[in-house]
Amino acid sequence: MGETGAGEGCEHWSELHELVAAANVDGLRERLEMLPPSDVARAIARLGGEEQRNLLTLLDPPEAAEVVTGVGDAQAVELIETLGPSEAAAIVDELPSDQQADLLGDLGKAGSEAILEEMTPSEAADVRRLMAYDADSAGGMMVTELLAFGFNQCVADVVDDLRRHGDEYCDYDVQYIYVLDNSRRLRGVLRMRDLLLASGQRRLGDLMLPEPLSVRVSDGLDAIRDFFDAHAFLGVPVLDDCGRLEGVLHRRAFQEAEEGRTDRIYLESSGIVGGEELRTMPLLVRSGRRLSWLSVNIVLNIAAASVIAAYQETLSAAIALAVFLPIISDMSGCSGNQAVAVSNRELVLGLIRPREMWRVIVQEMKVGVVNGVVLGLLLAGAAILWKGNPYLGLVVGVALTVNTLVAVAIGGAVPLALKGLGKDPALASGPILTTVTDMCGFFLVLSIAGTMLPHLS
Repeated sequence: MGETGAGEGCEHWSELHELVAAANVDGLRERLEMLPPSDVARAIARLGGEEQRNLLTLLDPPEAAEVVTGVGDAQAVELIETLGPSEAAAIVDELPSDQQADLLGDLGKAGSEAILEEMTPSEAADVRRLMAYDADSAGGMMVTELLAFGFNQCVADVVDDLRRHGDEYCDYDVQYIYVLDNSRRLRGVLRMRDLLLASGQRRLGDLMLPEPLSVRVSDGLDAIRDFFDAHAFLGVPVLDDCGRLEGVLHRRAFQEAEEGRTDRIYLESSGIVGGEELRTMPLLVRSGRRLSWLSVNIVLNIAAASVIAAYQETLSAAIALAVFLPIISDMSGCSGNQAVAVSNRELVLGLIRPREMWRVIVQEMKVGVVNGVVLGLLLAGAAILWKGNPYLGLVVGVALTVNTLVAVAIGGAVPLALKGLGKDPALASGPILTTVTDMCGFFLVLSIAGTMLPHLS
C-alpha cells in the first residue's frame, strides 16, 4: 500500500472508530489487514482507552497479538494496560517468547504478575526466566521456540514428531534442528534438507554438523554485534554457562535491540528520562519525566550565573565582554560535546574502558590545543576588528582557548567516569559538561578582564 498523508491517517482513525463502535468484527479485520503497520499505529493512537480495549477484545487473541506486535514497544504496553489480566494473558500467550518478556518487563511488577497468574504455569515460568535476563543481552533477546531433539533419536521419529505437532511448529522461525545430549548440552545442528533426505533409521548424531558456533546468555549487544559482523548467520544458538541450549537469537532481533538502544541514548541525551515518551502517555508522566531533567538543569544554570554575579562590577566596567560570554560558552560546549560523543561511541564499541581515562584526556587535550588556539585567534580577531582594542581580543581569545581545553578534557572523561560508576553516560554527561564549561568560561573571561580592566574601559 502506498504512503498516506495526514488526511488519510485521520480517515483511518475515523473508520476504526466507527467499526469499533458498531462492533463490526469482519469490517475491522478487513480494514486492519489493508493498512500498513505505521497507519495502524497512528490510527490506534487516536482512539480512546476504552475504544482501544474494545478493538482488542473484538478480535481473536492471535489477531489482537498481531496488532500489538505491529506497533512500537511503548504503544504496545499502553494497549495491554487497557485490558484486564485474563484478556491480556490470552493475547500475550500468542506472542513470541522474546516479545512476551519485553512487554511484561515494561509493564511493571504489579501488572506483569497479574497477567502471569492468568497464564499456564509452564508458560509463565518460561516468561519469568526470560525476564530475568538483561533486555540487551542474548538471553533477553532470544526466543525459546525452537526444534531440539536428542542425538540418539532416529530420523523417522523426528519426522513423525514434526508431522504430529505441525500446527505448533508452523509458527516457529526454523533454520536448523538442534541436536542435544541427555543433559541438553548442544552437540550439533542439522539442516532440514539433510533430515528429510536421510534414511529413516539414521541417527541425528550421525547427520548433524558438530560443534556449532554459539553465544552465551550473558553476551551483550557489543559482543553479539561482533559475532554477526564475523558470520553471515540469520540466527545463532544461545547457551548457558554449562553449554545447555537456552534459545535462539535471530539477527533481526539483535538489529531491533541495537536500534532501540540508539533511540534510547538519543532521547535520554535530549532530556527524556526513561528513554521513551509518546504523547498518548498520561500528562503527569510526560511532565514528570521532562521536569526531572529540566529542574536539574535550572539549578546548574543558576550556579553558572552566580559566577557572573560575582564579577558584575567588572562586567559593568567593560560591558563589551557581555557580547562574548555566550560565544565562549557555546563554542566550548560544542567542543566538549564532540568529545562526549566520541567517548560514548568508543564505549559502545568496546574500544575504551573507564580505567583508560587519563589516555583519553591526553588525546583530547592534543586536539583541544590545536582547536582552542585556532578558535581563540578567530574570536580575538573579531574583537579587535569590532572595538579596535587588542586587550579585549587578548582576554576573549585566551579565555576561549583555555576553556576549549577544559571542555574537551571534561567531555572525554565524564562518560568514562559515569560508566565506571554504573551510571548512564548519555544521560548525565551533557548537564555536567554544560555547567562546568559555562562556569569556567565566565570565570576565565571575567577574572582575566579584571586584571586588565584599565585597558578595557
